[in-house]
Amino acid sequence: MAAVSDFFSLGSVVWCRTCYNKEIEGEVLAFDPPTKVLILKCTPTNGDPKLNDIHFVNLSLVSELQVKKEVNNVPEPPQSLNLQRLNTRVRNQVDEKKRMFQAISANVSSEGQSLFIAIAKTISEVRWNNSEIVVWNHDVIISPPYQLENIRGNANSREYTYIRKVVEKHMKDIALNSQSQAVCQNNTSQ
Repeated sequence: MAAVSDFFSLGSVVWCRTCYNKEIEGEVLAFDPPTKVLILKCTPTNGDPKLNDIHFVNLSLVSELQVKKEVNNVPEPPQSLNLQRLNTRVRNQVDEKKRMFQAISANVSSEGQSLFIAIAKTISEVRWNNSEIVVWNHDVIISPPYQLENIRGNANSREYTYIRKVVEKHMKDIALNSQSQAVCQNNTSQ
């Protein structure tokens, strides 16, 4: 292999030939000296000018290396991460996964689990109370068998109306899904 630089400037253009005789040319996005891994942004193989191919090149497996264009100006440092925002996103995702796990692990029918998951996708304040789905801290409660007539709450409230629409849509989606599965089964058996 040609001599490996201790550093590749970001934005420089590098050409190399791998031990598999594959030629790669691209712009340096990153270089990790301890592992000798070079990350190159290359022209897309599918021809779409809006996309790029990214190659991770292990320089230990390169037989030839040339710097075609050296960039000497120091690029701006990357923006710092907003750790508070990232932590909030992680916490929200963990809460979401806990709700989904709660739906799956509840000792209720698959219809109840499915409805709970459908509601939890849009409303974070949903939980189980034994076999009942409780939304917005008891504003709306859905009991087994989880049909429209099993919804309790103030029928004139926005919350009740919204949950009723969610349940209606969920039931329509299940019916459509069942119909399409039946059609598929009929088509395959013929």
